[in-house]
Amino acid sequence: IRGAMSLSNDNEAPRRLEGKFQAMVVCFILGLGSLVAWNSMLTVGDYYYTLFPKYHPSRVLTLVYQPFALGTMAILAYNESKINTRLRNLIGYSLFSVSTLLVLVLDLATSGKGGLGPYIGICVLSACFGIADAHVQGGMVGDLSFMCPEFIQSFFAGLAASGVLASGLRLVTKVGFENSKNGLRKGTMLFFTISTVFEFFCIILYAFYFPKLSIVKYYRSKAALEGSKTVSADLAAAGIHNETNHQVGFDAKNQDRLSNKQLFLQNIDIAADLFLIYVLTLSIFPGFLYENTGSHQLGTWYPLVLIAMYNVFDLISRYIPLIKCLALESRKGLLIAVFSRFLLIPAFYFTAKYGDQGWMIMLVSFLGLTNGYLTGPEQNALGNLLVLFLLCGIFSGVALDWLWLIGKSGF
Repeated sequence: IRGAMSLSNDNEAPRRLEGKFQAMVVCFILGLGSLVAWNSMLTVGDYYYTLFPKYHPSRVLTLVYQPFALGTMAILAYNESKINTRLRNLIGYSLFSVSTLLVLVLDLATSGKGGLGPYIGICVLSACFGIADAHVQGGMVGDLSFMCPEFIQSFFAGLAASGVLASGLRLVTKVGFENSKNGLRKGTMLFFTISTVFEFFCIILYAFYFPKLSIVKYYRSKAALEGSKTVSADLAAAGIHNETNHQVGFDAKNQDRLSNKQLFLQNIDIAADLFLIYVLTLSIFPGFLYENTGSHQLGTWYPLVLIAMYNVFDLISRYIPLIKCLALESRKGLLIAVFSRFLLIPAFYFTAKYGDQGWMIMLVSFLGLTNGYLTGPEQNALGNLLVLFLLCGIFSGVALDWLWLIGKSGF
């Protein structure tokens, strides 16, 4: 009883609220770190199309990434209650960091030459990014779900901002080396070096700084007293030793939770929304934007500008639902809006065929705007199960992206 009392008394108000702003900043950075490595690989598509012009890198790398993300997420979602969340997240961020470093090492080892061997190596590292993504996204969502809503909102804001950060860094490095010899490769190397350092910084933040914040200790201690078994390692990292629930007379029946089937049935429309949102988005982004939009005045900058515009509007639109009068709160209305979004497919087809670059930039911006806006209302409902459906949608969209190549030469 004394052990349990110390757990709760150590975190009483006002101490329990200390460090809220710092925790929100950390959550935002960790959100950035959970996708910035993968977005880095997507945004160097101009470099990979120079090295591997016949191998459809933007499509193939995404197609390799998704089955590993989906398969790993399915396994982790099934065993969620038995998994050490702290270890899961640390494995994910460590794998991101190592894989990003190895992308850099692979290019240096091959002196920036193309060919099948280096391409297979890039594909293997893409699969590693998928495994890391499944560890981090589901793990962080589960971890932060014990805490205040602002933390999970900050994490998802970081997720959305990761694309903007990656695009911004890529544009800066491209400008910086545009006129130098072998500038495209030098800019890419600097870009991956920055990404590697950033991922390593996320490991330090999550492992040593985040668990010692007073407000984080409070929420994790509270979750432990309510029967959560996944936070014990986090509490130990913060120097808090939790006694077993039986020592405080905890009724084991209170640990019962809804089954995955019950959770799915209660949220089937949200799962369908997430699936369909990302089926449409990933059937266009990024493969179609790199390979099917033709040549325009912007030249090699064109796909980078399209990717950047998508990411910027995706980020902006995730904050629109926070404005009450603009929020779409009807679950039926959300589903209708998601289905209506499929009209973008013929719009992209005809714009690529007949429109100029201005119309395509506007259409890509609208794709990002609707992606972020329709995902926004669902963010706080996300858990392992719904992240799984999100990944299913992404995988299906990536597979359907290849349909744009039907009728093209060489396909």
